[in-house]
This record gives sequence, C-alpha cells and structure tokens, in this order.
Amino acid sequence: MIIRREYLTRIRKKSFLIMSILGPFIFAAYVLIPMYFATMEDKEEKTVVVIDDSKLFTQYGPQGPSFVVPETEYLKFIIIEGVSLETYQAGFDETGYYAVLFIPSNILASESSLIYSTNQTSIEVTGYIKQSMEEEIEHLKLASHDIQDIEQILMEVETSLNVRNIKWTKDGKTQESNTGVIMGVGYLGGLMIFFFIFFFGSQVMRGVIEEKTSRIIEVIVSSVRPFQLMMGKIIGVGLTGLTQFLIWIFFSFILITGLKAAFFPELNQTPTEQVVSSDLFDSGAMNPAGQAMMDEELDMVEEIFTSLKSINPAVMIGSFLFYFIFGYLLYAAMFAVIGSAVDNETDTQQLILPVILPLILGIYVMLSAMNNPDGPLPFWFSMIPFTSPVVMMVRIPFGVPWWQVALSGSLLVGTFIGMTWVAGKVYRTGILMYGKKNNYREIWKWLRYSS
Repeated sequence: MIIRREYLTRIRKKSFLIMSILGPFIFAAYVLIPMYFATMEDKEEKTVVVIDDSKLFTQYGPQGPSFVVPETEYLKFIIIEGVSLETYQAGFDETGYYAVLFIPSNILASESSLIYSTNQTSIEVTGYIKQSMEEEIEHLKLASHDIQDIEQILMEVETSLNVRNIKWTKDGKTQESNTGVIMGVGYLGGLMIFFFIFFFGSQVMRGVIEEKTSRIIEVIVSSVRPFQLMMGKIIGVGLTGLTQFLIWIFFSFILITGLKAAFFPELNQTPTEQVVSSDLFDSGAMNPAGQAMMDEELDMVEEIFTSLKSINPAVMIGSFLFYFIFGYLLYAAMFAVIGSAVDNETDTQQLILPVILPLILGIYVMLSAMNNPDGPLPFWFSMIPFTSPVVMMVRIPFGVPWWQVALSGSLLVGTFIGMTWVAGKVYRTGILMYGKKNNYREIWKWLRYSS
C-alpha cells in the first residue's frame, strides 16, 4: 500500500509528466548548447597595437609597416614604431585599442612575448597570435638553413592523418569504434546515474521530513512497522525514477531516429542508392566543393553512428538499470536516515555532506576514467559501492571484464543490504524525535540502543 501510494502520487503530478516528455530534449540541450556557445565566433572587432623591437615580424610596403600575422575579419593589427611601451600604460582605455603586443628584440632566444591590456585578453585572441608567431619563427629558423623552395616543400609535406579505431572481438571479427563517442556515452551514463540518485534520493528525504513535520508519521507508525514505511517510500520513489527513465529511453529513440531520418537520410540508403548518389556527383549534377564538404560531414556522422553500433545497447541499458536501482537504494536509505533525524529541510545541511561527498568524488574520478578506464584509480573506485554506480558506468562502454562487473555489483548489493539494516534501526528512532538538532554522534547512539 505504501509503495502504491508513493508511486501513484508522484507519477500523477504534472511536473512528472512534463519532465518525462521534455527530459531527452533537456539532456540534448545540456550537451549541445555548451558546444554551440563554445564554437560561437566573437564578432566584436578588436585592434591590437604591435611594438616589434625585433623587427622580425614587421613587413614594409607602400602603405607603411604591417604585422606579418594575418588579420582576421574581427582582429586587426597596427604596427607602431618609435613609441615606448610605457606610453600606453597610463590611460590605455581611452585609446580604444584592445591590447598591446610587445615583441622584445631577443625573441628568438627568449621565445617569449608580452601582451598588455586593462582587461583579461580572450584565449581565442592569445591563441591565434601565439600560433601565428610560432609558425613565423619556424619559417625564419628554416630559412636560416638556406633551403631552396622552402615554402613549396612545407606545403608538400603538410599531411592530415585520420586514425580509425578498430576493435577485435573475441570471435576474431573487427568492429570500428570512436573513442570520443565511447567517452561521450560513458560520461552521459555516469552523469545520469549521479542526477537520478541525488534527485530521487533527496525526494525520499523530503517526503520523510514532510510527514514528520506534519505529525502524520505518528499515525502511520501505529499501523505499520517503521522499517516497512521506510522501504515502502524508498521503493515507491525508486519505481517513479525507473518509470521516468524508461519513458526517456522511448522518447530518446524516437528523437534520434527522427533526427537521423530528417537531417542524414544518406545513412539509411542502400548500397545501390549510394552508388546512384555518387553517379550524380560524377556527372556534375552537384557542386564539387559543396559535395566534398557534405561528404566530410556525412563521414563524421556515419562514424558516430557506426561507433554507437559498437556499443551493445542491451548491456548499457541493463548496466544502467542495475547500478541505478541498487545505487539509488543504497543512497535512498541514507537519505531516509537524514530525513528522520531532522525536523526541517534547513537542518539537513549539516548532515547531508558526508552522504553526497562520495557521489561528488565519483564525478571527479569519472573524468579520469574517461582518459584511462583501466587505470588503478578508476578500477578501485568502480569497486567501492559508494562510487561504483557513477564510475563503472563510464568504464562499461570501453569494455570491462565480467569478473570486475560481477565483483562491483556484488559489493554494491551487499553494501545496500547492510546499509538498509543500519538505516532501519536508526529510522525507527529518528522519526519520533522532535525539537532537537541531531548530529552523527547522536545517530550513532540510536544505532547502538535500537534493538
């Protein structure tokens, strides 16, 4: 009855229905919007004053001296000669310039230049100037060796290489994958586990606090055992999260399929249809430059979808469900203890940090696991039950030996059972304690004399 009440009450809320539908779109926006802003070009025109004491980066022409670094649409350079750096130090804001680039006379020996501004210069501007000056210095050093046609040689030896990842399966077959895609899938899985555990675990805590504050808890425990009440709330809220996750899987599948069909129909073509498209290009029906760009983008998208096929969806979904269910049950029991030990949500601040700290630590280790999934740090943290739900989800797309998954899962289930026993003993005392700010020392006392 408690499970049914907790479950039905939550799934009938408008917020649940809205989040169930919008969830996949929100997660997609969470990933794509930062990428979009990161690639946005700064369109504010910036003028950088260049004081070149080395004279190595100054070109002289009919219109006067100019900087060898090419200007862009929004980044301009002005060479100033016969003016000291200190001239711009006072009242620089009034000049309207963005920054002053000072190139010392010993630039080849020191390999260092200075850029001055009253504000922090953007990493885009600094990186562009640095890369362009490095290329110019490299050309100057090569030119000092008196090699004929050095520019032509550099153009001819410039090479762009694509390294493709091919995995050997146990039965000897080959399977193409992409490390970036694998990392993205693992990161998304670990991040969703973190948010699910924290969000639904805190719902258990808030539910206990609400019932305790309204004194309804005193009526409920007269009809049901405290342990049954605690487990009913934990399982009911957990089923709510599981339902929402399954709805998200359904809508995500529809979203991905729709985007694939709408924007990349070539990926669904048969080999014969692809040949026909190729013949159209060969006959001149398409612009060569546009076709080359389209082919490059199509190859990238096709590589992503091919890499996604290398990840077993049943393994990923099954692993996610397992680590979400038992990770949630483990943390929900601890959240229930905190809810039973306080009289209002404000008092949870002093008790909740030790509970969520392992989850936060798991996020940091997750970033390390993305670069080295088989390293000692990701391995041990994928075994520790308090961090394994997050860290193991990052490692699984890379391929984890079955015994490690079995050991990690067994430790998680065992710790959940032990924590549930501890939480049950503390919970039945805490839910009837009022008017006292409790701490972990007091909770330890409840555990000792609760029998």
